[in-house]
Amino acid sequence: MVRALCTTNAHTLKKGVCPIDWWKQWTWIQALKEIADIAIVSYIVYKVLVLVRGTRAVQLLRGMIVLLAVWLLSQVLQLQTLQWLMNQMFTFGVLAVLIIFQPELRRALERLGRGKLFVLQSGEEDQVVMARVSMIARVVRQLSVQKIGMLLAFERETGLSEYVESGVLLQAKLSPQLLQHVFLPNTPLHDGAVIVSGDTIVAAGCTFPLSENPFLRKELGTRHKAALGISESSDALCVVVSEETGRVSLCEHGVLTEAVDDEHVITRLFAALRSRARNNAKRRRIWFLRKKEGHNG
Repeated sequence: MVRALCTTNAHTLKKGVCPIDWWKQWTWIQALKEIADIAIVSYIVYKVLVLVRGTRAVQLLRGMIVLLAVWLLSQVLQLQTLQWLMNQMFTFGVLAVLIIFQPELRRALERLGRGKLFVLQSGEEDQVVMARVSMIARVVRQLSVQKIGMLLAFERETGLSEYVESGVLLQAKLSPQLLQHVFLPNTPLHDGAVIVSGDTIVAAGCTFPLSENPFLRKELGTRHKAALGISESSDALCVVVSEETGRVSLCEHGVLTEAVDDEHVITRLFAALRSRARNNAKRRRIWFLRKKEGHNG
């Protein structure tokens, strides 16, 4: 009966192979190959999602998903004009994706070349974050007293890799001596911004886009406008010290808070950096829990 069924439906089977015969020919080696294939592809997709998470590419991906949903809707409802428009957009979609995600692709290739693409980032305890914040607050206070201009940008969830390329790459351990030296007057990196990620000074002498807010006071200097500009396009927290008055300002989400004291600086920095550290720790715990469940299963 099985042979008759396979013979009857032979014209619908590729190369005349019966599904039942194909199943009998399946070996454990082929099963392992298929499992490994699926696992590798799944892990690569996961790492890509982790890589773009927290960057502007996430919003771009959401936009692409919306466009895909619109295209599917046009197919279902047979909207001819909308179908034509979406088809034209998808024609150049591959090139557009390469251009839009160029910073993320470059970062992924750089991390792959350094062997860090598959390295887990560890979380940090509150005590470590507080010690770092206290050290930064001391440097800010000293520069404020000496009226030395300063612009610090703390990277959080949104990556700042595209702005790192505008400055000098340091990748140095965060220390008060290095911060003070970078912002010394008449030094090459004095007028630029410093990007800090975790406990690392990523780059110095960086250039940020200036805010185009027409309601800003004319008295605001270039540092304040640059801090507003980067905070409008990312979730970075910026600390600014005025070279003219020595006043300390904080900038976050496009809002500038001027003339803040030490306590305010410590509170805001601790809240911002602790949030980032806890997110990293939470991701690490989830990864290990999933890995443990996989082994137990």
